Amino acid sequence: MRNFIQPGDVLTLVTPADVKGGAIVNVGAIVGVAAADAKAGMEVETATSGVFELPKGAAALAPGQFAYWSNNLVGGSGDLLIGVVIAAAEAGSTTCRVRLNPAFVPEAEARRSPA
Repeated sequence: MRNFIQPGDVLTLVTPADVKGGAIVNVGAIVGVAAADAKAGMEVETATSGVFELPKGAAALAPGQFAYWSNNLVGGSGDLLIGVVIAAAEAGSTTCRVRLNPAFVPEAEARRSPA
């Protein structure tokens, strides 16, 4: 294939805000995890797939539940779908494991409960 460019698991993105390595980067419909610290307007290597341990809110999360990013925390609802929870995270725990979803899910589909 002469038109192949890259696998897309890691993208170089211009971050819209200051970001710390290991934190979520959101550029339009693209969501990933920054590989390093970057200031707003700078390029940062961003992983768009894989499993990451991320900070979570107070509520318990179950495996297979959609993971949403809101106020710099993962929760079971919100506006920005980032993937799915892969391991139970009890109420009161501060992190959870999320498999990022590199597919760009339409908003109507994002609000649908998982089967």
